[in-house]
Amino acid sequence: MKKYAYIGCLGFIAVITTEFGVIGILPQIAKHYHIGIDKAGYLLSVFALVIALTGPFMTLLTSGFDRKKIMITAIFMFLITGIVSSCSPPFWLLLLVRILPAFLQPVYIATALSVAISRADDRRKNELMSIVFNGVAIAMVTTVPFATWVAGLGSWENSFMIQTGVSLIALITIHFLLPPMPVKEKKTYGSQIIILKHPPFILSTLTNFFMITAWFSTYSFFADYLNKAKGMDTSMVSYMLFLFGIIGILANSIAGKMLNKNVAGTTAFFLSGTILVPILLSISDGNLLATVTVIGIWGFLYSPSFLNASTYMISSAPDSLEFANSLATSFGNLGVTLGTTIGGWVIMTKGAEYTPWIGFGFGLLAFLMMILKTIFEKHRRLSTC
Repeated sequence: MKKYAYIGCLGFIAVITTEFGVIGILPQIAKHYHIGIDKAGYLLSVFALVIALTGPFMTLLTSGFDRKKIMITAIFMFLITGIVSSCSPPFWLLLLVRILPAFLQPVYIATALSVAISRADDRRKNELMSIVFNGVAIAMVTTVPFATWVAGLGSWENSFMIQTGVSLIALITIHFLLPPMPVKEKKTYGSQIIILKHPPFILSTLTNFFMITAWFSTYSFFADYLNKAKGMDTSMVSYMLFLFGIIGILANSIAGKMLNKNVAGTTAFFLSGTILVPILLSISDGNLLATVTVIGIWGFLYSPSFLNASTYMISSAPDSLEFANSLATSFGNLGVTLGTTIGGWVIMTKGAEYTPWIGFGFGLLAFLMMILKTIFEKHRRLSTC
């Protein structure tokens, strides 16, 4: 049912608002706590690292619980994080409360996707998954830029109040509109982790990891990059995030339909942005119109990255949907951690204008993994003939 997909999407908006809502206010947080932008970036990278390290295990441990209860518990943790963060706690406490919901973020995503396609036929699954993943793009066009804009008017704490409000709305919606969904037949751990022995799945996982690393080496510091490399103020950055998200919603819808026809081709098409965008950003230089155009292209090619990565991995493990999804989320967030860490280091040592070229390098590695996977599958088909 589409209703379940839209409920999952709303919760995803809350999740993404909390995880990526700090991107637009990192410079303000760094100034408030008298720390470098790379240290402020820990609020994003540590969050992602916790997801990367614990995601698959948490998903396996919770695989037998009622799916509605899992989604409510996860969103409740995001609500608590928003409340505490809006109180301007010491930086160590701000970092700590950011970690707590990270344990359940991949569990929420895997569960929401499973719920969305629970009553769908195979032809509609990717489309329904794209509705859930549209939560990423919708957050980028509404709550994330709005939170950044509100922070620019007053203080950065206001951004976390917006995050709290979104989580509360999602929590109420899930509670009243989603029926109890107990798991009828729990799969054994062994039947799920066996996919870790399959080379195509391993290569698709590495593709996901390098792809997300490529994108987030620059996107994690979106505000800082546009401020230092393109001379935009906080207000202008919020408008760019709005543009980014508007185009992203369209991109997710298009990607969902494209994935139904060709998963590998669609993934490669959007992955090409990791190569194209750095070149275009360099060419645009200080021209405002050219920069805005490139940001639009950037938003279009970046936005379906999580949807593409998950679908690409699931296509290699169709019988282990939730576990494969959790691994996609886990390795995607490991990519966020690595991209954010390297991006922050480059900003501090070389300058913000160099961060897109990190994405260029990791984008090439992602393409290499896709090529190796294709070669392996072709060789396996020939050997079985």
